Amino acid sequence: MIQGNIVEQLCRIVGAEHLITDRDALREYASDGTKLQFFPDAVASPKNNEQVSQILRLATHTGFPVIPRGAGSGMSGGALPVKGGLVLSMNRFDRILLIDQDNLIAKVEPGVITAHLQEAVEKIGLFYPPDPASLNVSTMGGNLAECAGGLRTVKYGVTRDYVLGLTVVLPTGEILKTGVETMKGVVGYDLTRLLIGSEGTLAVITAITVRLLPKPESKKTMTAFFPDVSSAVTTVSHMIREKITPTILELLDRLCLDCVREEMNLSIPAEVGAMLLIELDGREIFLNHETEKVRRICSLGGAYRFETASTEQEAERLWEARRKASPSLYKLKPHKISEDIVVPRTKMGELVDYLGELGSRYGLPIPAFGHAGDGNIHVNVMLDKNKSQDLQKANTLVKELFEKVLEMGGTISGEHGIGITKAPYLEMEIGRAGLELMARIKKAFDPRGILNPGKIFPGSQNS
Repeated sequence: MIQGNIVEQLCRIVGAEHLITDRDALREYASDGTKLQFFPDAVASPKNNEQVSQILRLATHTGFPVIPRGAGSGMSGGALPVKGGLVLSMNRFDRILLIDQDNLIAKVEPGVITAHLQEAVEKIGLFYPPDPASLNVSTMGGNLAECAGGLRTVKYGVTRDYVLGLTVVLPTGEILKTGVETMKGVVGYDLTRLLIGSEGTLAVITAITVRLLPKPESKKTMTAFFPDVSSAVTTVSHMIREKITPTILELLDRLCLDCVREEMNLSIPAEVGAMLLIELDGREIFLNHETEKVRRICSLGGAYRFETASTEQEAERLWEARRKASPSLYKLKPHKISEDIVVPRTKMGELVDYLGELGSRYGLPIPAFGHAGDGNIHVNVMLDKNKSQDLQKANTLVKELFEKVLEMGGTISGEHGIGITKAPYLEMEIGRAGLELMARIKKAFDPRGILNPGKIFPGSQNS
């Protein structure tokens, strides 16, 4: 609990209009994409490094928790105030500071919406590739905290591949710059990459330098319908073997197609069991040839139908429907447990068969969609959490799924992070020695454990 005298000090730091303590107003900051709810004691919105530094020094001195927060769109509970304390809203850090066309970099504050950066650089012929499904609401700081991936990962990689340097404030109040503004730099430990994906447990990010690319000249969007998921993922492997690297290569299974049918406004054949959404980008002169190669490979893979979007608006409608795949699944059940496991591409078919077995055994729908090009499948266990039997079955199912994924050489989280929802399973993947090393790193950055406690580590290691 934050005491009255601390509230007074916070008010002096950020100003009364940027400090929230009213219970009703706090509700907005009590939840995130998981739909779980934990109320903070207060919310502060600082505007500069010095205010963040003063808040963290006060927290380290007095011991109250500080939870950095962007848009609250995370799917693992990383921004939830599970131990109360102060939510540090970064909504006032919302400026694009620089777009440098000569050096192909941009500098932004963490509260910048991802889509806004993309739009700004594309107006001048540049390109910021990371493309999370929540890009229209998620912030750059949140993307870094979770190392967001997204639809274009198969060709362009994930968020960490584009971050050159950071300005951060440590829990003890020091303001630190990490990384570089150049394409090369190997001075000391790579603190920048350590902080990306650390889920706000090591430092508060206040500025970000990212690298940019030239904007691709053109792109083509295609759909291919298959009799089942197995034939679709086999086609994905064939495409990669043929040295085709799509910008985006997305999979939706039958359950997902049934849920997004209206949004997609497509005539989907009754016998279809899966769909691939494919995008190629590059020089216009080469795209028609590449599109024909993709069509041929899909046909050989057993596709019932293959179509190319005829307009940019038609293509965007398809991608918007893909982005709505996750929320549309509530048509099946009132609640879901979303997992973003990754397996080697060649094992996706085996994984999907296993999901069918799990769903039949536990009597719960498990629709799957995601980034088939990089093996990152979003597995959705649909249930009614008001039924204790459903919840018990779902929790047992998830543990079995993670065991299978690790056995296949995969990982339990591709882009959603660990937060609180996957913390109990972390040791399954990284082992006790890995956990203990991470705990020592956490202690070095945050000696009193005030920054985003209760996240990543199972139990009370970072409380």
